[in-house]
Amino acid sequence: MNTLVDTLKTVQYREGQIAIVMESGVEIRFPVAGNPRLAVGTPEQLNHIEVSPFGLHWPDLDEDLSFRGLLEGDYGQKQGGRG
Repeated sequence: MNTLVDTLKTVQYREGQIAIVMESGVEIRFPVAGNPRLAVGTPEQLNHIEVSPFGLHWPDLDEDLSFRGLLEGDYGQKQGGRG
């Protein structure tokens, strides 16, 4: 079985958005205002991002977003759930 895997190149908070660039060149950007947990974060908290093979974690804000969800347009914007 052959599985194609794209890996993270960079991720950062900038000008009200999370900007993600993958090694393939795919770019994902989304406004933090649309995510209830990220919306209340300070720039320092928003830039404190931990990366795993599966996604992104903001430990100061208790938020996790999977790469799969991000690629499908789910930026954690659902109220009352984890996306």
